[in-house]
Amino acid sequence: MSVTVRDLVKKIKLQVVQATDEALEREVTTADISRPGLEMSGYFDYYTPERIQLFGMKEWSYMMKYTSDNRYDRLKQIITPETPAVIVARGLEIPSEMYAAAKKQDVALLQSNEVTSRLSANLTTYLIEALAERHTVHGVHMDIFGTGVLIQGASGVGKSETGLELVKRGHRLIADDRVDVYRKNEFTLMGQPADVLKHLMEIRGVGIIDVMMLFGAGAVKDFGEINLAVNLVPYEKGYQYDRLGNGTKSIELAEVKVPQIEIPVQTGRNISVIIEAAVMNFHAKNMGYDATENFVKNLNTLIKENS
Repeated sequence: MSVTVRDLVKKIKLQVVQATDEALEREVTTADISRPGLEMSGYFDYYTPERIQLFGMKEWSYMMKYTSDNRYDRLKQIITPETPAVIVARGLEIPSEMYAAAKKQDVALLQSNEVTSRLSANLTTYLIEALAERHTVHGVHMDIFGTGVLIQGASGVGKSETGLELVKRGHRLIADDRVDVYRKNEFTLMGQPADVLKHLMEIRGVGIIDVMMLFGAGAVKDFGEINLAVNLVPYEKGYQYDRLGNGTKSIELAEVKVPQIEIPVQTGRNISVIIEAAVMNFHAKNMGYDATENFVKNLNTLIKENS
């Protein structure tokens, strides 16, 4: 996924001080942010011009100690054709030499009233997510009781119909059919719909439906975490399904492991209600209560009392 300077301006709510349309369409290729303190002192051995250059109070104060000519010469070294944008934090006054150096290289000059550390954190968080590598998986991504659930299974098993029933029961659709997943951090997996499929579901026999149009804005989300995977499988007589809930299955998506439960689909089983119960049980386990462990403990106690 690509991010342009224009995207950054819109998302972080930055003020465009000076920029051409070409400068605003320049791509940001890394989530790393540079605060050019050492560079202002003349040290460029490990300079990374492809990063956004962020000037806070320290960098600005050091820069303002230079004479006009020296300041311009130093800024010409910092602002290069590879630089995606220069941002000045805290609403600090931008010197004319910075205007000139940015204009010379056709680099966007932006400003924010936000404090530097918070602005840097916001920029990094947004860019890490926006630039993360996407992986496409087949399934339905739902927000159920605040938990991101990825419903998977073979074609025709009833994933979308189950998702529609869950929407009717007050839960929220994130993506149907195609889910683009990416890693937010080492432990967090995120999912979002493809732009062309946003808020849409395909129901066999009905066709494409717009969930937001039919059920309202509260029935959809644009993105969300994936905390639990549910695999719907056709019921097979004689197959040993997990009856106690002590299985430890998981799947790995984008290098993040997600716990998975397997639910057999059979006529007469309300899959939506079962998934709701599975999510509530998932919540209970995360809060330290395990019904299976409690059952085994009670069973062992009963056996001891009767032995």
